[in-house]
Amino acid sequence: MKALKTCVASVVAMLAAGVVHAAPQELQVWHALDPVHKASFEALVKDFNKSQKDVVVKLSSAPDFTAMQAGVAQAVRDKKTPHLVQLPDNYNPEIVAKDNRVQPMYELLAKHPIKDLKWFLPQTTSFVRDGKNRLLALPLMAEIPVLFYNRDLFKKAGLNPDSPPTTWQEMQGSLVQLQAAGLRCPYASSDTVWVHQENISSSNSAPFASRNNGLDGGKPEILVNDLLHIRHLSMMATWVRSGLLAQVSMDGAADAAFARGECAMLTSGSGAWAALDKSKFSTGVAAVPSHEEGKRTPGTPLVGGSSLWALAGHSAADQKAMAQFVAWLISPGVAAKWHQDTGYLPMTDAAARAADVSFYQKIPGAQNIVQSMQAAPGPNGRGFRLTHYPAINAILAEETMAALNGQKPPMKAQMDAARRASAAMGTPVAAGSKAAGAKK
Repeated sequence: MKALKTCVASVVAMLAAGVVHAAPQELQVWHALDPVHKASFEALVKDFNKSQKDVVVKLSSAPDFTAMQAGVAQAVRDKKTPHLVQLPDNYNPEIVAKDNRVQPMYELLAKHPIKDLKWFLPQTTSFVRDGKNRLLALPLMAEIPVLFYNRDLFKKAGLNPDSPPTTWQEMQGSLVQLQAAGLRCPYASSDTVWVHQENISSSNSAPFASRNNGLDGGKPEILVNDLLHIRHLSMMATWVRSGLLAQVSMDGAADAAFARGECAMLTSGSGAWAALDKSKFSTGVAAVPSHEEGKRTPGTPLVGGSSLWALAGHSAADQKAMAQFVAWLISPGVAAKWHQDTGYLPMTDAAARAADVSFYQKIPGAQNIVQSMQAAPGPNGRGFRLTHYPAINAILAEETMAALNGQKPPMKAQMDAARRASAAMGTPVAAGSKAAGAKK
């Protein structure tokens, strides 16, 4: 009896002291990040779990998005749905948001408001907003295509490391000079469709698709069969034949060659910075070059990447925990660290201001890139909305490589790409519409 009284007294004392806590709310977060970004995300989540006792985030990684989506489908069937899932940009987030398995981010945050929703920069979050400007997912992995360059190799070739090329015409002269200096890989490109098809439109203030890039609805056509795209692909094919463009990949494979110091310039997503942080040479970054043709003016790049989507069907307690984790991720210090560690764009103005000055000093040009994204996007820089885009992307990749490998003339490749892409969307290209050389 004495022992029982002692035990009861101990429990009462612990309760009074607040020592006994309810079990933390567990959140399952699934992602398909590459190894470098995965390490940064794991460190971030570890910090979150240490920062409080109410919520614990459990991470699960997949080798790629195909495996991720298959795993989510199985989890739904098993009624063990994760809470937050990383999904790639499919250029039609409204379709994803209509899935009854998804809870749009604006609905989650309406129930559990974050202090200042204006924190979300519209310029860097537009690719996951709907027509009413509502946030559908958390754009944690948002990025833009940029030009990285090896400042040491620039100096060796007699080029000014503080003056990277701003036009493709200038870039060709730099590549010739780098090659003349003995470099076998003057230029490499990752994510080639994104950089050299989609963003050739936006970075040159031109539409990628009709009907306001598909934002106006209806049945848009892909416009890669115009003079701008044909000339650009022809230039690239010439660079491949002459050895100026030594490595081309549809994914991020060319990033590794640049990180090893083998290539002088690289076009890739800004997120490639994570793999360059520990490189043994000085890296600079600049906007992707534009074309100077007639009255054409440079435009803004398309923001893409991937986001964390909230899944539906979870309890009110789970939803509160999800919102708590999201709020922590976008807090200025955390979001700034994520931006600096990964090269992904800062999601908020507060995060951009909180970034350490030394980060921008370490990679010349980075601050200019971030500041440029705080300006309102141009009319063709808001992104696009196209159905069945994964199929269209595969078509563009196939036709682009056919031209670069010499299997097709660039004009035929772009014509075939437009025809096949429009067919994939169920939009036959009308005879004579947007023919090569037609002005926009």
